[in-house]
Amino acid sequence: MRDFSDAPMLVIWELTQACDLACRHCRASARPGRDEAELSTQEAYAMLERVVEFGNNPLLVLTGGDPLKRPDLFNIIQRSVALGLRTTVTPSATPLLTHAAVARFQDCGVSRMAVSLDGATKAAHDGFRGVDGSFARTLAALRSAAQVGLETQINTTVTQHNMDSLAEMAAIVGREKARLWSVFFLVITGRASASDDLTAEEYEHVFDFLYRTSLTAPFDIKTTEAPHYRRYHAQQRKRAGAPAAPAVPGVSAIQRHAGINDGKGLVFVSHTGEIFPSGFLELSAGNVRTTNLAAAYRQSESFRVIRDANRLEGKCGACDYRHLCGGSRSRAFALTGRPMAADPRCIYEPPLVLETAC
Repeated sequence: MRDFSDAPMLVIWELTQACDLACRHCRASARPGRDEAELSTQEAYAMLERVVEFGNNPLLVLTGGDPLKRPDLFNIIQRSVALGLRTTVTPSATPLLTHAAVARFQDCGVSRMAVSLDGATKAAHDGFRGVDGSFARTLAALRSAAQVGLETQINTTVTQHNMDSLAEMAAIVGREKARLWSVFFLVITGRASASDDLTAEEYEHVFDFLYRTSLTAPFDIKTTEAPHYRRYHAQQRKRAGAPAAPAVPGVSAIQRHAGINDGKGLVFVSHTGEIFPSGFLELSAGNVRTTNLAAAYRQSESFRVIRDANRLEGKCGACDYRHLCGGSRSRAFALTGRPMAADPRCIYEPPLVLETAC
């Protein structure tokens, strides 16, 4: 298992919270106008230099809100690529996401563009995103990317409203030739509602679907805020008589992200420069305006604690998969107020816990 104490694999940077969608689950509670406290263009360039200081070429994800709401977005992308960073972007499907914008992503050296798909039909997706036309623009952006040769991924947030149409969405992912289906599981922050969340049992049903789909799909599948899918994946491989992990590292999305969790292999920087373990876990380790990003990740107490599997509480602390999984620290905090508590949406009962109960 890779040690992420020195540098993350993923740096997620919220360039802005401005967005013209009104998504019902939005972590950022995004709004149309930009925040005057956003990092300036020059501060953004300095931020990129701080990412380079990690020294391991992490994947940089430029997200929002909608990054296209910043007029300096393409300048930031060009500077990032010039510094040698693997740079991806997650625009919103609004009228700003034109064919010309997608082509410019490609011209600037973006490694991958990610767009969101939260329903298999116009009515389902647009209803979730809060704006008519978002579904059509998502598909148009994917097709523009295919035309210009830009790699894509599709992000889906699983909720009560779409969990029964995952097969139809998977078919769209395959049809549009996305390289990765990144499946997000709800954390009750921002505009997200507890009534939209899945139960622990429903998580397992979705895991079963994702695992079965991964065996034949022409795209990779990874989860966000559901590290226990890695536990499920390992269990299924073991039952099939295969090793828990492929023999060659990096052969699947599961392996590439093995062990990554909030603050462990991942760092999030907000639109105002706050340094968090995750966009869903707003426990600040400082601000890039006054704090060195690498130092915050490596040395801050909050990050050091969250990376320590020995500090996990409840059944997560006793779990035989705690190093592979570790539970969602964001969900634990959102639902219990304790970031190291057991993940309330995990059904698995570790053997040690069962033995103690007996």
